[in-house]
Amino acid sequence: MMTGILGLVQLFFIFFYVGLFAVGGGLVAATFMQQILVERFAVISQEKFYTMMAISESTPGPIGINLATYCGTELYGPVGGIVTTLGEIAPSLIIIMLIARFFSNFQKKPVVQAAFNGLRPATAGMVLVAMLNVLFITVLNLPLFRDTGSIASLFQWKSMIFYALALVVLFVFKKIHPVFIVLAGAVFGLIFL
Repeated sequence: MMTGILGLVQLFFIFFYVGLFAVGGGLVAATFMQQILVERFAVISQEKFYTMMAISESTPGPIGINLATYCGTELYGPVGGIVTTLGEIAPSLIIIMLIARFFSNFQKKPVVQAAFNGLRPATAGMVLVAMLNVLFITVLNLPLFRDTGSIASLFQWKSMIFYALALVVLFVFKKIHPVFIVLAGAVFGLIFL
């Protein structure tokens, strides 16, 4: 685990890296954060990360920035939250300022057009990976399945039933705002999980 001022500096650059390469939004940033914080450095557990992600998705604002702030606050308190948030948004600010200054000069060039065309499928793939990770953790109980080896332990039945009901409510009862489904999910988690 990171400690002291060196840890804060490392954390800033980790989130700077995430902010720099997370083209495609918050779910792509969340995938990078999971790979770095959970898998590479083991700073937080996978279960804790997905709890943070669920809370970050439920709160107003961009999920990537919410998640960065939450991770930093969890590790180092308010100072950590500020450091990780600055790390996450700094690349975007720098890039936007550069683009605003020079984009009109090179937007029509074939190399720039090709780069943007290549980013689209890569971004879609990163969003798909993030979605599947969340689905496997919340609806399927894959780590438990690996431990016990039983088919019955593969599924979190309560979560699967709630997930199916939430989909039905979203697509059939279109007048119900999605915020109410998010709130129902929080209540469901507190009561049944």
